[in-house]
This record gives sequence, structure tokens and C-alpha cells, in this order.
Amino acid sequence: MRGGRPIQIGVGALMLSGCVTARMHSPEELNVVANACGLALGQVAQDEEEKRLLFVMQDKPTPPQRACVHHWARRNHLNAVFIEGVEFTQ
Repeated sequence: MRGGRPIQIGVGALMLSGCVTARMHSPEELNVVANACGLALGQVAQDEEEKRLLFVMQDKPTPPQRACVHHWARRNHLNAVFIEGVEFTQ
């Protein structure tokens, strides 16, 4: 079998990529993402208890903003969560 070895290596790499754990990104890194995606500083955050989630707090983010954050999150093994509106009750 000629092409078996490259396929085995590719499958092994894919299996290992599923084991990557998310890391906490610094506020500076998250602000760079926010700035690059057209969001205000502080609108992109991570929670220490749920490191795999990248929270975006923006009222009605545009499709390009959503795509930008989603792309960065995927590259960094995170899931983007968009919080579009918060109502505070007393």
C-alpha cells in the first residue's frame, strides 16, 4: 500500500488536535482581538472557570465582527459566545 503512511500520520495529527486544552488569554490579547474585529476594549472576555468560551458583549454585532471573532476563537480552540443584550432588573 503506497499512500498508507501519510494517511496514518494525518489521522494521528487530527486525533491529537482534539486533545488541545484552552488557555487563559491575557486582557491585552483579548483587547487586540476586540480592536482587530471592530469592537471596543473590554467587549471580549474569557471566564477562568470556562476557559473554552470566548464571550463577546456587543449589542447586535455585525456579521463581519461575528466572523472575525469566531475565526480567532476557532484558531485558539475556543467557542465564541455572543451576548447581545442584558437586562438588569431590580
